Amino acid sequence: MPKDTLRINEIFYSLQGEGKTVGLPTTFIRLTGCPLRCGYCDTEYAFYGGETQSINDILQQVAQLGARYINVTGGEPLAQKRVHDLMSQLCDAGYHVSLETSGALDVSAVDERVIKVLDVKTPASGEESRNLPENYQYLTEHDQVKYVICNKEDFHWSKDHMNKYNLADKCEVLFSPVQGELEATELADWVLSNKLPVRFQIQLHKYLWGDEPGK
Repeated sequence: MPKDTLRINEIFYSLQGEGKTVGLPTTFIRLTGCPLRCGYCDTEYAFYGGETQSINDILQQVAQLGARYINVTGGEPLAQKRVHDLMSQLCDAGYHVSLETSGALDVSAVDERVIKVLDVKTPASGEESRNLPENYQYLTEHDQVKYVICNKEDFHWSKDHMNKYNLADKCEVLFSPVQGELEATELADWVLSNKLPVRFQIQLHKYLWGDEPGK
């Protein structure tokens, strides 16, 4: 691709469905491509296709949509190296920027102003071996680690993994049930009975719009 361009799957305005800014109007920049194939993936449509856009064009679209909060997601955004330039320029422009990443690619070069949301891969995802524990040293208190949990085995693995790397002492930890595979109330009960220092969450956008793209 030409210099200063990215392959973009979609740019859209919606409500943030997860994390600290859940419910806030947000502009989502979804990049095309991902080297992982998680069993519960709900954005397979972002693996391919998309449109090559310049960073300047992306910034103009973001400005037109008018949201203060920006979420850079995928796919796997870090698979395109120029995403670092995009995120830094968004921060320079005064936006509140977060990055959704699998944690399978190096996060050391991510602008320190960007909120990193690392989606740790559980055994049921089929991609557990892709987790990079080296990334945890770059977590700060404004970052988040997310575990997407399919079953009780995933829950116990996530609890042990979180404790092994002291992640709750580094940043906020999120536990989410996979819609259609694990009842939200069941995971909530496990979190409470184990007295875990995590934020339980469901995906607000799925509650509102299901798996509709661009929502």
